[in-house]
Amino acid sequence: MKLFVLIVAVFLLFYFVPFDSEIVQQSILNGFKMLNEYARQHVLLCLVPAFFIAGTISVMLKKDAILKFLGPDAKRIISYPLAAISGAILAVCSCTILPIFGGIYKKGAGIGPATTFLFAGPAINIAAIFLTARVLGWNLGIARMVATITASILIGLVMEAIYKGKGSGGFVQTTEASTSNGKAFVFFVLQLFFLVLSGLKIDQTIKNAGLGVLGISVLGMAFFGFERKETKSWIAETWDFAKKISPYLFVGVFLAGIITKLLPQNVVILLLGKNNVVSTFFASVIGAVMYFATLTEVPIVQALTQLGMAKGPTLALLMAGNSLSLPSMIVITRLLGKKKAFTYFGLVILFSTLFGMIYGLLA
Repeated sequence: MKLFVLIVAVFLLFYFVPFDSEIVQQSILNGFKMLNEYARQHVLLCLVPAFFIAGTISVMLKKDAILKFLGPDAKRIISYPLAAISGAILAVCSCTILPIFGGIYKKGAGIGPATTFLFAGPAINIAAIFLTARVLGWNLGIARMVATITASILIGLVMEAIYKGKGSGGFVQTTEASTSNGKAFVFFVLQLFFLVLSGLKIDQTIKNAGLGVLGISVLGMAFFGFERKETKSWIAETWDFAKKISPYLFVGVFLAGIITKLLPQNVVILLLGKNNVVSTFFASVIGAVMYFATLTEVPIVQALTQLGMAKGPTLALLMAGNSLSLPSMIVITRLLGKKKAFTYFGLVILFSTLFGMIYGLLA
């Protein structure tokens, strides 16, 4: 439904807004060109392995222990770091973070760890981090991960300092696979090595040999190392991730190609072209109100950087963009109440701006 609305909105934009026909034609062609480049460079060896990893995390790695340590009685030194990295462990994305957040908060999690998890979860999704690094550069990919984890902990600590309230009730439980943690971890690591190796710039013969060995090992474990129902669940969950995310990603890539032709470069440079407070703050606000389907923020940000967006605003947009959107703000307000929710929104914009400025000065 969301994808349909997005396509209709694009159609209406071209229908009612008076663009020059030649510019429109060039923009559409550029959209297809960028889509073709993404399909060739990032789908087979980046997105597909990432989807399989997400399926592995979702089906085979046990989650109850993680969620347990986000509870109100957990020690801060454990709960906050775990909340900050659990998005990668739990394979949450922007479409699933809200119900999981609502579940752990209402079932007893402290507001600090819960909001830490809410902010960091989608942004350190494995697919998002690797796509950011592959497309926008490893410096930005690592900066995004480090800044998000740090900011999420700070946001949680501030929320806890202001609001002492906790959720009520017991703790949420999840359905888990019957496989052992050790075997599942080896399976996960093999796939992660495949994903990392696919992005390295090394001798092609060595790279292909390594990918072949890792690929055969993963397939061997999938079909001979697990029960048949677990393998089927893994494949089904991988396919579910792919069909939920891929259409939005491809539409986002196509729109990014159009944006690079239609959006005036001088407007981007004026609003987002400097590593100062105004540009970085403006990028944080744009990220907070816009809706980015999972991974679509990467091609859109790439298009804006090509038009002159500075490095500081780039990181700020990536940080705020995954955490908030107008639809998610409505849901978060209903879960937390207006006072807590708007405090959280302000902290997201504040810390996204702050870390964006730091990155802009250092990069």
